[in-house]
Amino acid sequence: MASRFAISHLFCEGKSCGFETPAGYNILEKKQSMAFKSVLSVTGAHHSDKDVTIAAGLCAEGGASLSVLIMGSPPLCGSMPEWPKRHAAAIARLEKRYRQIEKFSHDMAILEKTSRDIQELLGALWNCYDVDTEFCDQACVGDAVRRRALCSDLTIVGPALLNDIDLGPLVINGSLFDTGKPVLVVPKGAEATLSPRRVLVGWDSRVEASRAVREALDLLSGAEEVRLTLVDPEVTCTRNGTEPGADIAAYLTRHGARVSVDRLPSAGKPTATVLAQHAIDTSANMIVMGAYGSRRLRERLFGGVRRWIEAKPPLPLFLAR
Repeated sequence: MASRFAISHLFCEGKSCGFETPAGYNILEKKQSMAFKSVLSVTGAHHSDKDVTIAAGLCAEGGASLSVLIMGSPPLCGSMPEWPKRHAAAIARLEKRYRQIEKFSHDMAILEKTSRDIQELLGALWNCYDVDTEFCDQACVGDAVRRRALCSDLTIVGPALLNDIDLGPLVINGSLFDTGKPVLVVPKGAEATLSPRRVLVGWDSRVEASRAVREALDLLSGAEEVRLTLVDPEVTCTRNGTEPGADIAAYLTRHGARVSVDRLPSAGKPTATVLAQHAIDTSANMIVMGAYGSRRLRERLFGGVRRWIEAKPPLPLFLAR
């Protein structure tokens, strides 16, 4: 049976989340960073505090509230199976149960310590946050993340979570696929920001790409340069139009974005490879694109994102579906 329980800690100093805008930020940057007022960060009990530190920095950049969800191992089952009649089997069952209790107590202590450490860290870095701890089996992780992502503007997937092949896909499921809310993937070595100066948008006239553009609209309108990039676009009357990319470029321009359209040949290379190379060539600070895949392909998507990021320059990847 799926099971979970949670412990919550909330702290918000004053009547609102106070922050100081760093020197050098212009009005456009301030406007777009303010679009994300509630940010979710999910981390494992055994992860480092790197992901939370990244999320706290992003919140400080835009004056957002940070919600941290720390995931622990599942609790013990509520009931025990029928007790064995043979003495040796009964002793073995009892010893196994004792080891389970010891492990659970150990995991609970780690989770509580992680929670205290994160609260202490956030107390020094930021003044508006809440911290939840949950013991969840795999069947409940997605639901636990979904409930919180529904009440957040953006979920941050940091390096530690990205490297966790067990927890990572479940968090992606709950935050991205089950809510329609965007996710910002920040790989190791990437400069995390909600005020990118140069953004590459992967566009293919699909619903997922449109959703990504809409969710990143304030971010794009605050950038100095937006490169709308199409790979092997087909000129059609029903999909791309007679001038591929012109319609979405006009849409972004109406919202104040500084847009240029790049139509690139793949030359037989994967689209992701072409986009990554173009991001290097244009000195992009972030890539915005749609997240594709059916429910059965979500873990494959997560693995693909990991492989794509590990093999490419470390840039934040803004995803929406």
